[in-house]
Amino acid sequence: MAPTRKSGRKKAAAAKRPAARKTAAKKSARKSTRKAAKKTARRPAKRAAAKKSSARKTAKRRPAKRAAAKKSTARKTAKRPAKRAAAKRGGAKRGAAKRGAAKRGGAKKTARKRTAAKRGGAKKTARKRTAAKKTAKRGAAKKRAGGRKAAKKSSPKKAARKSGAKKAAKKSARKATKKAGAKKAAKKTAKKTAKKARAKRAPNPAFMKPLNPSPALSEIVGSGMLPRTEATKRVWDYIKKNNLQDPKERRQINADAKLQRVTAGKSRISMFELTKHVSNHLK
Repeated sequence: MAPTRKSGRKKAAAAKRPAARKTAAKKSARKSTRKAAKKTARRPAKRAAAKKSSARKTAKRRPAKRAAAKKSTARKTAKRPAKRAAAKRGGAKRGAAKRGAAKRGGAKKTARKRTAAKRGGAKKTARKRTAAKKTAKRGAAKKRAGGRKAAKKSSPKKAARKSGAKKAAKKSARKATKKAGAKKAAKKTAKKTAKKARAKRAPNPAFMKPLNPSPALSEIVGSGMLPRTEATKRVWDYIKKNNLQDPKERRQINADAKLQRVTAGKSRISMFELTKHVSNHLK
């Protein structure tokens, strides 16, 4: 079959399509480059226009701002005299209030002084009256005593009888007090003897049991058998003799070479630990 005209045309159109696409792409690229060149050319003009507009705005705003600032300062300066006048009025009011308070305080002080003076005067007058009454009473009492003395002189026998009765009553009272004191002393002595009897307790036989000291302890205490209490006593005698107690803290003991054999090599121990170490060396 021979190719028809239509099929040939189609093939020619298909062959031309890639070339058309390439030309279209080139045209679009050229247009974009032109647009970019135009934009870059316009930028300095835009910048200049923006600067001019900002300058105009600042030129318009600055005078207005300055005028507003001037107006505010003018208002403040206009208000200052009023403030000063108000401050003066306040100071005058405070001064007047202080003066009034001072006057009131002075008036109160004077009133207090007057009342105190009145009270003091009233007290003085009352004291004088009481003193006068007391002196009057004393004078009357002296007169009565003088009358009684005269009566006593007139009756010496009655006075002698009364004095004898008084002496006898005093003697009997003294005897009674002596008897009561003797009873109290007897009770005290009985209490003391009872306390002593209670205090003298029988010692614990476990402490009084004689024990053999170890060779380390026998250098301090001795080689003979002795009870636990006697061993501790001899150890303390050895400590006091050699000044092994700490001068600042008396509960602590600074052990020497002999005592360290008993205290398991410790150079410093407390007095409570000492009895424990001593009991360990007694069997």
